[in-house]
Amino acid sequence: MQHLSGQDSLRNLLLTISYDGRGFHGWQIQQNAYTVQEAFQDALGSIIGSEFELKGCSRTDSGVHANMYCISLKTAHPIPCERLVGALNRWLPLSVAVKDCREVPLDFHARYSCVSKEYIYKIWNSPVRNPFLEGCALHYRYPIDEKLLDRAAQAYVGSHDFTSFCTLDSREKGDLTRNVKAFSVTRDGELVTMRVEADGFLYNMVRIMVGTLLRIREGKLAPDSIPEIISRKDRKYAGPTAPACGLYLNKVNY
Repeated sequence: MQHLSGQDSLRNLLLTISYDGRGFHGWQIQQNAYTVQEAFQDALGSIIGSEFELKGCSRTDSGVHANMYCISLKTAHPIPCERLVGALNRWLPLSVAVKDCREVPLDFHARYSCVSKEYIYKIWNSPVRNPFLEGCALHYRYPIDEKLLDRAAQAYVGSHDFTSFCTLDSREKGDLTRNVKAFSVTRDGELVTMRVEADGFLYNMVRIMVGTLLRIREGKLAPDSIPEIISRKDRKYAGPTAPACGLYLNKVNY
């Protein structure tokens, strides 16, 4: 779907969607696995045909959700934005919703034009599970001192080499420095939310940050251990990768 005819009438549209990640193997097209991109391309093909170019703002892992996910769509089709939103919401699975569409300059790119992203991680902190949050939050039975973890998490803030908080694979090459602008741990009743904004994220970075904070909660790591873990630049010193179910791409800033 890379060939585009009618270059003189080419438009670039910024679409904002949200999705429940439970039924998908992430955003990006894969062989033998159903993804959000595949669902979106199928719906789009039914509306405007096959000539379009689609760029997502981020890769998301299997089971990860999005409150806000952005897509740039290049097409010569003249369909108005409001009609496209309505048509997509009729064709897409019920677990995906298009919230907005607007025209942007042709050089806009959903991923590379982004200046920062915010993720949240939801933890249902109660001895009793919440059946309505199954697959949408991590159920953690033991008491969490959110103020202790919030203090510990401030060591993440700043520009650091986050090699220790990254699952290394072919996608992570070169400079692994990222600038974390904010990290907070808050509670609303039995729901604990970890919120992090950065200029970019490495593979599994947020889930490893969360897993490390939970190791601190368990007493297996000291509350002041995060600076040393960062300095070691070695994945084995950080905590485990927290499950995907609690993670949401929450906001994309341009």
